Amino acid sequence: MRRTGAPRQIWPDEFARRYLDAGHWTDETLPGFFRARAEAHPDRIAVATAEGRHSYAEIDARSDAVAAGLRAAGLEPGDRIVLQLPNIAEFFTAMFGAMRAGLIPVYALPAHRRSEIVHFVQGSDARAFITCDRAVGYDHRVLAREVRAEVGDLPVFVVGEAEEFGSFAALEAGEPERFDDPDPASVAFLQLSGGSTGLSKLIPRTHRDYVYTLRESARICELSADSVYLGTLPIAHNFPMSSPGTLGTFYAGGTVSLALSPSPDAAFAAIERDRVTITGVVPPIAILWSRAAPTTRFDLSSLEVLQVGGARFAPEAARQVEPALGVTLQQVYGMAEGLVNYTRLDDPEEVRVNTQGRPISADDELRIVDLRGEPVADGEAGELLTRGPYTIRRYHADADTNARAFTAEGFYRTGDLVSRTPEGNLVVRGRVSDVINRGGEKIPVEEVENHLIGHAQVVDAVLVPIPDPLLGERSCAVVIADDPAPAARELRAWIRERGVAGFKVPDQFVFVDAFPSTGVGKIDRRDLRAALKRTLHDPESSDE
Repeated sequence: MRRTGAPRQIWPDEFARRYLDAGHWTDETLPGFFRARAEAHPDRIAVATAEGRHSYAEIDARSDAVAAGLRAAGLEPGDRIVLQLPNIAEFFTAMFGAMRAGLIPVYALPAHRRSEIVHFVQGSDARAFITCDRAVGYDHRVLAREVRAEVGDLPVFVVGEAEEFGSFAALEAGEPERFDDPDPASVAFLQLSGGSTGLSKLIPRTHRDYVYTLRESARICELSADSVYLGTLPIAHNFPMSSPGTLGTFYAGGTVSLALSPSPDAAFAAIERDRVTITGVVPPIAILWSRAAPTTRFDLSSLEVLQVGGARFAPEAARQVEPALGVTLQQVYGMAEGLVNYTRLDDPEEVRVNTQGRPISADDELRIVDLRGEPVADGEAGELLTRGPYTIRRYHADADTNARAFTAEGFYRTGDLVSRTPEGNLVVRGRVSDVINRGGEKIPVEEVENHLIGHAQVVDAVLVPIPDPLLGERSCAVVIADDPAPAARELRAWIRERGVAGFKVPDQFVFVDAFPSTGVGKIDRRDLRAALKRTLHDPESSDE
């Protein structure tokens, strides 16, 4: 029985007509456009990995087989299915196969653990789960058992050694079957928000709005059939999926190369192997690559464009990219909820280094406002509000958040502090809400605080960001504890045992007798975090 209802994303009629009349929205769908590319050039390589190369025709046929197998397993159109896979070719056959079966994928990251996966299953009313046997030393079959123990019997399909679960290889090896293409106005998948006050919200994206971003991103990034995009960040992330990412590359008819890690050794090997022309990374990786490139043994001469996004890129670091790697730097600023901005490849160097670009669409409407909701002047920082042909109007099954996150006029409150140059380029200044951006991974502080407070010896805890030259920010847990206080390693183990992603575990712990007070009595936690951030710029770790 459905608890939350079918995911929907609806724009008001006047806006829908505008976007259709402008040609932003068409009848293309995600599985439909890929099939068109496979029919146009079946033998062209779609996906390349260290293990092999896969043509468009092969990925297309395997996707049809997965669709038939999922339907045969009892899944019905409209059902949701949580998809958690690393950067492997099966990610695409699972995604396109689910969509062709009429299912709605819910994208989870390989780093997610029991707490997050259970939340995604329950929040979306998912009917199945696709994962792998092992990734980065972690056994995802153990995770699948933990999830089943909490949510009840759930069909699970595993890439690799399936053990007691369904075999994904058997799905791919089945008889292909073609089903009707989905409605282009329907929800294609549920993406995950960065999350600011708790577990990730679910973002319904439609075929029409997402295909528009792929088409325009491929055009802005000058992709062609000769382009080779390297997916080195987790490809379920919105950035490496669509900006232009893997799907934008498929839209252009190019090749997607996959690496399991963004480390210089793994990524540089893939660049040399597949003659990669473009890729996207977060600032810490861009800095690491810039340092490693001058002495690498790998041939990076094919790489033309390095995109950097996911967090603000300090100009000092941005300026090092082009001479170190021999590429054009392209900054990308966007969000899974929609809006995407790019510096253009022909922008002056000062724009590429110092700004995060301008929007995809002429119909992207941007407002930068102060705390009273009043517009600020160019150059002044304010919260960015946006609406447009690919920015959502609602989260899935979350009325309270929807009421806070969207204005009465349908503008999405991004929570980002930005300023705008006179030329229209945005400069990201930080966040309004309480979230730590740790190298592009968003850590919702209240979620981590709640886990810490669940420990028997913890009286209260506040998570604050502290500067880090590589990650941008790292997390510090400031803890009031009973005597004797638990060791930092004990609290780290406690957080991990709660089944959360590893990047949410605090980097440092500081133990205090009391939190700072404003002298007015009770203060809210946001004020408290701000006070601690001011007084603990770089606290020394209490780790032994």
